[in-house]
Amino acid sequence: MTTIPVKTAREAFRALPEGTSEGEAPSPDLVYFPRSHLKALDPDRQLVTGMRGAGKTFWWSALQEEAVRELVGQEENHSTLRADTEVRAGFGTRPALNDYPDKDTLLSLIDGGLDPRLLWRTVQVRHIAPAEHPVARVGSWAARVEYVLKKPEAIAQLFEERDRELVSQDRYVLILFDALDRCADDWKSMSRVIRGLLQSVLDLRPYRRLRAKVFLRSDQFSESEIGDFPDASKLLSSSAELNWPRPELYGLLWHVLANGKYGESFRAFLGRAGEWDSAKVKQLPLFFVPRRLVLDEDYQRTKFHQLAGEWMGRDPRRGFPYGWIPGRLADTAGRVSPRSFLEALRTAAEDTRDRYPEYPCALHYESLKRGVQEASKIRVRETQEDYPWVHRVLEPLRGMVVPCDFNEIRERWSAEGGMRRLIEGGAQGEVKLPPRHFDEGEEGVRRDLEALQVIQRMRDGRVNMPDVFRVGYGLGRKGGVKPTQ
Repeated sequence: MTTIPVKTAREAFRALPEGTSEGEAPSPDLVYFPRSHLKALDPDRQLVTGMRGAGKTFWWSALQEEAVRELVGQEENHSTLRADTEVRAGFGTRPALNDYPDKDTLLSLIDGGLDPRLLWRTVQVRHIAPAEHPVARVGSWAARVEYVLKKPEAIAQLFEERDRELVSQDRYVLILFDALDRCADDWKSMSRVIRGLLQSVLDLRPYRRLRAKVFLRSDQFSESEIGDFPDASKLLSSSAELNWPRPELYGLLWHVLANGKYGESFRAFLGRAGEWDSAKVKQLPLFFVPRRLVLDEDYQRTKFHQLAGEWMGRDPRRGFPYGWIPGRLADTAGRVSPRSFLEALRTAAEDTRDRYPEYPCALHYESLKRGVQEASKIRVRETQEDYPWVHRVLEPLRGMVVPCDFNEIRERWSAEGGMRRLIEGGAQGEVKLPPRHFDEGEEGVRRDLEALQVIQRMRDGRVNMPDVFRVGYGLGRKGGVKPTQ
């Protein structure tokens, strides 16, 4: 059995990425393809959903890289995505006013009475039209929209001609839309914007080589609010979700380690040398994890336990690291952010080096618990960024022990004024994307927390909270990971 030196493995874990900058092209060693993601990357899958951190912005950025598109084609033989596909950004995290309007410009146009569908069609025209087209020469988005509005026949002709040209060249144009949570501060406005975008995307379906792909957060995907237009079912039925089942989380881990500083040692440790296919990405070698290693959970478990030990304590009653870590990082729907997963392991490696340098494994079980604590903080910060109101209603619960009766939560909200502040702030428009049902009071907020997978209602009616949120917000649970202070 091939082994790897403990200190080498520990340093490799310490080098795991802390995260990528939003909108920047990802490093080649992070380009890993879960099976569900390959399906989602096909240009014919025009709607892609996923939780925060599932990879929407990652792929929005990565697909703009020719080398990554070439890798997708190698991994998925039936994909129409190729290296020569013209990929354009229709909306995203990085400012690009020439390519798409920023939030303030977008809202000013829509608040002025503009149909959101027409705005997004104008963005499509901007990316489809040649450089000499009048739309390309116009300096403002208001003027571009005015042109598209007044010349519908000319725009339709432009789309047809561009499509025929692409067919003759055997190429595609793919326009990507992401970060739509940044286009509005309230649910009504956001739903209007997203609904109009999906309508404009559907308008492209009859063309053979013109495509658009929309990345939506799972909580933005409400069929009743954004899918109530003719033929919306054609988009919704072909949508794809970015998910990270446990084998793929570890597949990502192996991929990053196998392509890192100690990659040669890890490839020898993880599998036979002949199994590692490789390619060049930006002149750098990239090694692909053998699918046998990803699909065989028993083998994965064995390898990880060689690195982290077999138990989460001194005996098996405390659990087993391979399943324990994803289990503690999952929300109520069982979803795990790969960013949280890698952060937990990176922190555990640093903690092991500092506290247990002579431990015979790369990761100490107590350090893994501290890693989960740190990953929980990250998940909490992400939630606060997306929904500031969640922090307002969960912070007063610090020190409570779950599962608990919902009346105990009501009492905390009443005593500390969390609910009152939330309702007052939401009514005055001070809270970005306030709870959809805050006008229903405490029960409405409860429903929204459940919809966000932050809390869950147990069969006996009590409220529980998964560790990934419970630890970060300082709630206790008998026998669970200690909350952060």
